[in-house]
Amino acid sequence: MRVLLVEDDDVLGDALNQSLKNAGYAVDWAKDGKYADLALHDQIYEAVILDLSLPKMDGIEVLRKLRQRKVVIPVLIISAREAIDGRIKALDLGADDYLVKPFKLPELEARLRALIRRSNRSVHSMVEFGPLSFNAVDRTVSAGRGFLAFSKREIGILELLMLREGRAVSKEALIENLCNWSEGVGINAIEVYIHRIRKKLEPYGVAIRTMSGSGYILEMAKT
Repeated sequence: MRVLLVEDDDVLGDALNQSLKNAGYAVDWAKDGKYADLALHDQIYEAVILDLSLPKMDGIEVLRKLRQRKVVIPVLIISAREAIDGRIKALDLGADDYLVKPFKLPELEARLRALIRRSNRSVHSMVEFGPLSFNAVDRTVSAGRGFLAFSKREIGILELLMLREGRAVSKEALIENLCNWSEGVGINAIEVYIHRIRKKLEPYGVAIRTMSGSGYILEMAKT
């Protein structure tokens, strides 16, 4: 899952960046509001973590512009502004959650997972498809009593396919969700990952079907 972190404090931003990457997210880190606004014009994200006190453009203005464009990705505000009026304003402008600094990193990660689940129409940390169960907290996939061995990027692809059950996911969407600004994954690499995942899912009767012109969709194998 690819997220945009908007935080100008280097110490906090670095801690959040590392924590989110360790949790399996592809993270783009913007240190000012104008850069964040440009990123939100050009990139697709599963969620945004947005500070309010930013140089060049305030976080409230970043949020306002985002919602004016009818972009509906989840936005988690992180701010030292404790005044209730500020929280109300952010929520009324379209923020999905508001976390007051200082906070514990596990709480932020839990709130972020909840926002992403809701945006993908899932309400549980455990996402299931047929015999497969994906645990969004520890990022493991199991079938029955056993765990399946996947690489980090294979997990990212399978997670997106499971969360978007019944909907085709394009190769471009998979690339956007797997990589941050400093990384690169091509179309050919996605095809290789899909091939590997298919092989691992075959024993459990789960297939990944290629939809011509649309991408991939997860389904139960036909018998």
